[in-house]
Parts: sequence; C-alpha cells; structure tokens
Amino acid sequence: MNTSAFIPKNLSNSVEKVSFTWQTPSNIALVKYWGKTNPQLPKNASISFTLNNCHTTTTIHFTKNNGVKTADFDIYFEGKKNTDFKPKIAQFFERVQQYCPYILMYDMEIHSENSFPHSSGIASSASGLSAIAMCLMSLEQELNTNLTKEFVNKKASFLARLGSGSASRSVEGPLVVWGKHPEIEGSSDVFGVPFPYKIHPIFNNYQDTILLVDKGEKVVSSTVGHNLMIGHPFAEQRFVQANENLSKLSKILQNGDVKAFINLVESEALTLHGMMLTSNPYFILMKPNTLEIINKIWDYRNKNNSNICFTLDAGANVHVLYPKEEQKTIEIFIKTDLARFCQNQQYICDSVGLGAKKQ
Repeated sequence: MNTSAFIPKNLSNSVEKVSFTWQTPSNIALVKYWGKTNPQLPKNASISFTLNNCHTTTTIHFTKNNGVKTADFDIYFEGKKNTDFKPKIAQFFERVQQYCPYILMYDMEIHSENSFPHSSGIASSASGLSAIAMCLMSLEQELNTNLTKEFVNKKASFLARLGSGSASRSVEGPLVVWGKHPEIEGSSDVFGVPFPYKIHPIFNNYQDTILLVDKGEKVVSSTVGHNLMIGHPFAEQRFVQANENLSKLSKILQNGDVKAFINLVESEALTLHGMMLTSNPYFILMKPNTLEIINKIWDYRNKNNSNICFTLDAGANVHVLYPKEEQKTIEIFIKTDLARFCQNQQYICDSVGLGAKKQ
C-alpha cells in the first residue's frame, strides 16, 4: 500500500474543542520481531495474541490554537504530570505530522494510565502509543466524517507503528500479523492486519497469566536491543527462521495442533533471549526466577499431560499460556507453585482480547 493514502486530502469540518478516550491493549508476540530498519520497519514478520486485561487508557483533550510549528502537548501519567515520556511522544508526533497535519492546529493534554506496571516487559509502549493513535484518528474522523472503520484501524496501526513497532499489533485482535509475509494475505510492513484465516476454536479464548517476576525498569531497552541486531552474527538466519515459523504457526492456528503450538512458541521465546545473549554487547533480561518458573512449567506439563506453555517478551516476566478448558487446574498450580517466584507474589490473569475500545 502506498503510504500517501494516509495523508488526509479532505478535512472540511471545523472543531474547536473535543476530547476522546480509548482503551487499547498490550499484546504478546508468539513469533517475535527483533531487529528493524527506519522508520520502524521490521526485519521479519511477527504475530501476536491481543490481550484483554493488560491495557492503557488514554484521554486526549484537543483545543484549537492558531497553528504552531511543532505539536504542543502536556502528558499526565497515572494522574501526575510526566516529563520522562515527553521526548518519545514528541518524536512520535514529529514522525506522524505528515500524515496528521491537523495536530499542529491543536494544543493537546494527554492523560494516560496502565492496568499493569510500566517498562516491565508487558509492551507498555505498544498499548500506550496505539491509544494515542486511536485518539488522533477519532479527531480525524471529526474533521472528515467519510472515513470507514477499516481505514481508521489501518491508519491507526500505521501511526502507532511509527512510535513503537509492536504498537501496530495493538489496534485489533485476537491475532494480529505485522510484517510482509508471502503466506499471510494482506500483510504489510507498515501496519498490522488481523490474522486473515479461520482460527481453530481452541485458540479463540486462550488464557495468558503474566507472572510479574520483575516490575522494575528493564536494564536494556527494546530500542537498544533492536539496534544490536545490526551486525549480529546470527541476525540473517534469525530473520529467515522467524518467517518460516510464522508459516508453521499459521497452519497450527488453523488446525488446532496444540502440541506443535507449544513447541514453536517456547522455541521462539528462548530464541529471542538467545539473540540478546549473543549480541555484542551481550545482555540478559531474564532473572533467576524466570528460569525457575520455566522449569516448573516443564515439570508440570510432563507430569500432568497438560497443554500449559510459556512465552517471554523482552523482559523477565513470564507469560503462561493455556487453553480455557485447563483454566481452573492451572490457576491453582500458578497460585500454589509459581506465585512465590513473582515479585510480591503478583501476577495478572489475562486472556485473548479483541483490540481497541472507545470509552
């Protein structure tokens, strides 16, 4: 798709003052994206479960001004004015200005809060930036009432990607593919698309319990980690592997082979962290309790013929994935055996969700 289609041609309506609130979810990649080129284009395709309970709720108050050279905004995070996030959001507004020129005509007051700890490996930038993108698109809809829902979601994913690659996968659900892939119809490097094929019923209400092993800031940010893939000795092989795994996972999601799902998803998680271990400089985001949990999950699965498995994002926390039919027994296992490895025994019970919701 030619991205010029996202440059507005007709903004005939006038709006002096308006506010919008969106709740957008985080997502957890099953096939990982690690490595990119500017502007936020992936080196391989990825696919993620959209989450339901881990989300960001963002309100933007727009007030008409006389036109400025750069987007003027204040950001409040969880009730307090926040300057730490300002540079990233300012960069985001600069990147999207060509596609959203109307932001220069408004002063913006942004209020945002998460249902989960920030910067702990639950993709807070994904939910946060997709929420801002949805608010911008709500404003664009006020200025041009002819926009379709399909166009709004596609452009929101495109805009969100310019702030955080994984944010492109937080607009829709339950499964979203980002990155051009020959076997995924409609897939693109510039926005995420809903998985276009019929999903086996077992994956429709999949559960994800997120074990909060470490709620602190990551020692190495995802941005730095992605950049370390430049010149990485195994990078090219990894990009090929990821695209091949997406081909395999596409078939698994359609045929319901849960055992194959377990093998592929856990392998992807460990490969992601293997790329970190073999970067230069090398780094480790897993904690000792991350490994304790992984071993406990493997032991439980073997002893109980369970379909429990894990995945990891770029952090120490563990996403425990399992079918809805095993929810009761696995939640007991988590409470009695795994919670002690979490910081303050905290974990979040989540499940597959359907994407952004206007509030």
